Amino acid sequence: MPQEHNIIAIASPAGAGAISVLRISGPEAWTLVASQFVSIHKKDLLKQKSHTIHLGHLVDGEKTLDQVLISLFKGPHSYTGENVVEISCHGSSYIQQEIIQLFLRKGCQMAQGGEFTLRAFLNGKLDLSQAEAVADLIASDNAAAHQIAMQQMRGGFSNEIKLLRQELLDFASLIELELDFAEEDVAFADRNAFRVLLKKISRVLRQLIDSFALGNVIKNGIPVAIVGAPNAGKSTLLNALLNEDRAIVSDIAGTTRDTIEDEISIGGIGFRFIDTAGIRDTQDQIEKLGIAKTFEKIEQAQLVVYMVDLKQCSEDMVVTTADATALAKLKKTYPKKPILTIGNKADLIPLKTLTSIQKQIPGLTPLSAKEKEGVEKLKESFLNAVNTGALRNNDSIVTNSRHYDALLRAQEEIGKVQDGLAIGLSSDLMAIDIRQALYHFGEITGEISSDELLGNIFANFCIGK
Repeated sequence: MPQEHNIIAIASPAGAGAISVLRISGPEAWTLVASQFVSIHKKDLLKQKSHTIHLGHLVDGEKTLDQVLISLFKGPHSYTGENVVEISCHGSSYIQQEIIQLFLRKGCQMAQGGEFTLRAFLNGKLDLSQAEAVADLIASDNAAAHQIAMQQMRGGFSNEIKLLRQELLDFASLIELELDFAEEDVAFADRNAFRVLLKKISRVLRQLIDSFALGNVIKNGIPVAIVGAPNAGKSTLLNALLNEDRAIVSDIAGTTRDTIEDEISIGGIGFRFIDTAGIRDTQDQIEKLGIAKTFEKIEQAQLVVYMVDLKQCSEDMVVTTADATALAKLKKTYPKKPILTIGNKADLIPLKTLTSIQKQIPGLTPLSAKEKEGVEKLKESFLNAVNTGALRNNDSIVTNSRHYDALLRAQEEIGKVQDGLAIGLSSDLMAIDIRQALYHFGEITGEISSDELLGNIFANFCIGK
């Protein structure tokens, strides 16, 4: 991966705006810009200090392209670890392209997606997991996703992995040393201390692996399926949560034939709500397809909201048979899936009826989706139903599927080492499994990497980052 050439790209969003920022990185970045820059105060850019900003004009021969601000960063104290110049110009698309074309003629190359961050990784400014967190930070659209990406970019997760890897490496070195003295039958590595370390590593790996379930849904939005009988008010609730008319609402049962999805942030966490077709026996083939999709969405959901139509409850104040059957089936089929039961149209029934229904369905939350009464309390229930303890404690949370896969493989190898230790396996055979565990740890931070792996990771970055 050659880094001797200079690269340029627009670092701000594409299109016209008030200002635009172009970034140049490479050994000749300062020299290239200095040759085309005329300082307002007659400064020589090449004689200026790093981390300073200078006002002047960019010129192409006799033609003045724009009045700009030039930010200078001297390697290795820059984002990429190389000489970097950032040009803040006016946000005209024409000006942007004129500046880019100028420096392309002067020998720059257009940066590929993620090439600036790739250079930061190759120059030791970031490890691989921190580099990947840059893309997650750019893509974060709620407070929780932002917090996780920031924690990872600051090195919280990778530091934890590096510490485990170093401790294992220290023992591995002693195990490898024993191989050099195999004939003397000398044991350098304390087996009891090694067992304690392996137990600790296994526990931390399990915590990180388990955190992926939470991290993945926070990163992509926690899917919430809103289910119940037809005309219970599911679409009305979706509209109330989103505060807009997203779904069609009608008194006619079976209006929703397909799933409708939209996302909002509650308490800094993204929730992806899915309004589903009402569950009932029907001969309508299209409605049947919608109901089949409802069960697919329940399977995929992290959280299920079952809506009971309180108005449909009989004068005897009994939950309808259809609701009771559906609730029992959901709890039996998905025993570990959080199911929030809410009673809609609470404003249309007497308090006595509501009290009776709540006794039959413990934990039922009454509300009126139409009048938006109780909706804010329901939002609090969503947050309580999601395990965000790790997030609140700022614990390491895994959101990257590549890291998750490497952690699983590392845990498998650690298990093999533990088994080998238990049966008194020879040092040479145990060393093989230890090396494999170290390899998978190194995959996460980039101490073990390949051109193909790096290409796949950085290909997903935006141009200019």
